[in-house]
Amino acid sequence: MEEVILVIHLLIALGLIGVVLLQRSEGGALGIGGGGGGGGNLFSARGVGNALTRTTAYLAVGFFITSIALTVLATRQSGTSVIDQVQPSTGQQAPASGAAPAEGTGGNVLPQLAPPAPAEPQVPVNQ
Repeated sequence: MEEVILVIHLLIALGLIGVVLLQRSEGGALGIGGGGGGGGNLFSARGVGNALTRTTAYLAVGFFITSIALTVLATRQSGTSVIDQVQPSTGQQAPASGAAPAEGTGGNVLPQLAPPAPAEPQVPVNQ
């Protein structure tokens, strides 16, 4: 179910991008987006503008609905929110940059990707 909604979400996003790019720019006296339209249009200039505006609105509503649906599905699968997983800070100062925070202090939300640097450089000693 989640995959189907995700595919629909992506199609709506691509459609929304296309419809927004088709709309006439207001340009504001910069000489951009003026143009009276070319020949062979099925709609008048006003009709095309109204159709694109309505299509944009419908696609935006669909985008929001699919976004909310994907969020609800993801929350139901995990059972908790990301905000619930963050532990509140206890007001302690953060340890030095090389030291890792103690467990449960809420210092760093992201996992440590690299091991902490050694306290002293390890230099080979000749005997």
